[in-house]
Amino acid sequence: MTPLTDALTSRLHQAAHAQRWGVSVPAFAAALERSVAKLGGGADGAAVERHLDGLHLEDLALACACAAGHAGAWEHFIETYRPALYRAADALDPGGGAREAADALYGELYGVRGGASGRRSLFDYFHGRSRLGTWLRSILAQRHVDRIRAARKTRPLDEEDEALPERPAAAVEEQPDRLRFARLAQRALGAAILGLDPAERLRLSFYYLQRLTLAQIGRLTGEHEATVSRRLDRIRRSLRADVERRLREEDGLGEAEVRACVECALEDVGLDLDQWLSRPATKPGGEQETVRGSF
Repeated sequence: MTPLTDALTSRLHQAAHAQRWGVSVPAFAAALERSVAKLGGGADGAAVERHLDGLHLEDLALACACAAGHAGAWEHFIETYRPALYRAADALDPGGGAREAADALYGELYGVRGGASGRRSLFDYFHGRSRLGTWLRSILAQRHVDRIRAARKTRPLDEEDEALPERPAAAVEEQPDRLRFARLAQRALGAAILGLDPAERLRLSFYYLQRLTLAQIGRLTGEHEATVSRRLDRIRRSLRADVERRLREEDGLGEAEVRACVECALEDVGLDLDQWLSRPATKPGGEQETVRGSF
């Protein structure tokens, strides 16, 4: 990893107004290094500086101060973010159940220092790549889902709701090129997923990776359960049509071979969305958004 220079660290420390919360230059440098570590070891100095200049530095400085237990920073954090967290909680569960998750989140954010467990403040995992409020809402949503799962109130994905129907195994065994066909289908699916709107990719992640119910997705997106179902169905149909089109136009397959590709992918290898949904999707303006999921 390219080391941060003193000049760069001092400039970013000043831009973040970190002195407002009593965050020292070395402490802020440690937070910057944790963020840079997410780039991996191959980033050069220019890439590191671009990454750091793109961070939400003031939010990062506030997180550093709160993790260190700075009283003024905590007062500011609670005054600024508690109302938004409660609004997000009420959107997740109008009955008030998610407010318990919001309140419990403060204990994780404060953390425990020097104890036998060695537990860290949750703020140490904030790297400034998103807004602090966005990061908090994301964690709250996951904690709420975890609590529901712990209470055994979620339902698994219905088997009949697969994007692509399966065919009898005997029909697949008659196809000598099934592995090649499966790979072609996987490649076509990856290209189709990368062409989706970021919001559509996020819906797939909610449903297939996080196993949220339609009602839970509706709470996150502010939509009725029926609307969520219709939009997921439209995305699945669009994906299948795009996959089949790519197999015909880019790989030169006939209709029978296209059907065989889809069948073999499902029965031999499976259609893995995770590697594609975890790739950055470029939104208008060049900003990148990453979501994850798998069928």
